[in-house]
Amino acid sequence: MFELMPFERSGNSIFNYLDNLEKNFFGDLSTDVSQFRTDVIERDDHYELKADLPGFKREDISVDLDNDVLRISAEHKEENEEKDDREKYVRRERRYGKFVRSFDMTGIDTDNIEAAYDNGVLTLKLPKEKEVIPEKKQIEVK
Repeated sequence: MFELMPFERSGNSIFNYLDNLEKNFFGDLSTDVSQFRTDVIERDDHYELKADLPGFKREDISVDLDNDVLRISAEHKEENEEKDDREKYVRRERRYGKFVRSFDMTGIDTDNIEAAYDNGVLTLKLPKEKEVIPEKKQIEVK
């Protein structure tokens, strides 16, 4: 029964206090850069893949296909500066993030994939391969 209960540190633990102190001072670094989320919708003749990439420019995004593996990558570099009246840095932050996701393209007509990027959403139209139905033949018996 005890293995079904989640392990948690006590709310009054020194570890929680230090974790919260760090997050309050530096910010929660795990949530600073948005996560790379995707939705896949099945349509009659194609799949539609939508990837949330807010804050990226079109030229920061790369979509590559290699041996039936589609790879979407986005690289983001941001610099913020705040200076005082004597042009000395009061605060300077640099942030860098690179996200990569791969998808299996088995059953997709990879020659006709279309991509568009609008308002932070990358949309890929992934046409389904046409089903090949073997031709029925009659073989003459001699």
